Amino acid sequence: MAGFKGGNGNMQNLMMQAKKMQEEMEKTAELLEDWEVVGTAANEAVVVYMNAKKIINGIELDESIVDPTDVEMLEDLIMAAINDGYSKADKVYEEKMGKYGNMGSLGGML
Repeated sequence: MAGFKGGNGNMQNLMMQAKKMQEEMEKTAELLEDWEVVGTAANEAVVVYMNAKKIINGIELDESIVDPTDVEMLEDLIMAAINDGYSKADKVYEEKMGKYGNMGSLGGML
């Protein structure tokens, strides 16, 4: 590029910074796998455990809400607890990964 001095050194520095940021992002992504998020419904009668990447690890049900004649209500409560957990996981993800912007979409360019 005409008039661009020291471009090679600046480019190497930029690539090193980008690589460091990508490594930090990968470490943070691993942290999200271990981050426990708890979604609840019906005053914690339904509890869903997941990580911040929205992988469900377990579900607990209080037996008082299990009514074999009203399975639809139980299904709704489980979905409500999952959605509560997803909302919390989204907040954690944004808090931890938001600073990286679209870096994760570089698709292995580094």
